[in-house]
Amino acid sequence: MYKIVRKESLNPTVTLMEIEAPFVARKAEPGQFIILRTSEDGERIPLTVAGYNREKGTVTIIYQIVGGTTMKLDHMNVGDCLHDFVGPLGKKTHVEGLKKVAVVGGGVGCAIALPVAQKLHELGCEVHSFIGFRSKDLVILEKEFKEASTKMTIMTDDGSYGEKGVVTMPLKAAIEAGENYDEVIAIGPIIMMKFVVATTKPFNVPTVVSMNPIMIDGTGMCGGCRLTVGGKTKFACVDGPEFDGFEVDFDEAMSRGRSYAEFEQHAREKACNLFKEAK
Repeated sequence: MYKIVRKESLNPTVTLMEIEAPFVARKAEPGQFIILRTSEDGERIPLTVAGYNREKGTVTIIYQIVGGTTMKLDHMNVGDCLHDFVGPLGKKTHVEGLKKVAVVGGGVGCAIALPVAQKLHELGCEVHSFIGFRSKDLVILEKEFKEASTKMTIMTDDGSYGEKGVVTMPLKAAIEAGENYDEVIAIGPIIMMKFVVATTKPFNVPTVVSMNPIMIDGTGMCGGCRLTVGGKTKFACVDGPEFDGFEVDFDEAMSRGRSYAEFEQHAREKACNLFKEAK
């Protein structure tokens, strides 16, 4: 069993948990993910590694409460144990040799972008972070990004904090002003990553995106996480989750993601009813 040793609410819909998982912590790297189950008959869900402490033997996850399983997970507390916590899975982020990088995070995707920024900073890379949220009350990890960044820009859709607008605005302005990035790493909603690529491609700035489609087994067997990249079928769990943004078919990925919306809504309502009955 994998004990929850820390739980912290980052905003009304996003929670951080630190899990006791020494074997996972020993090997985990930025960009990789785990698959967990809250109980023996629970759904398997993938969550990207948001941090790790090899000495303590713990792994940090950050999740948004959007479906039935994340609702169940959020009703667990410090001292409770997860049934499964498998990983690390996927390929780690390529950071070696990079001297200047723009890290672009959107919403809860910032939880995935942060360890990448921290690793780059640790290696002496100049990190420019552009992070975006819908509004001030949804901002997360601001302090941590400041510590890992040479420059940091916060954007909010409604202008309630930082600058008003979307992350592609300051990114484009920086590139046009002469910032020569070795790479742009974008992590967030698919639509955000699509527009980051549309921003960087005219300038031919290499751009990496982190794809997080539906997954089941995490080993490439089920095919649920398939994507079209460079005209070929790839699996996010074993070939990714990071890919060359110039080659990803974002429209197909968005279409496939929407096909599960009705099922997710049903699972969320079922979980809500279970917790209401328990009370």
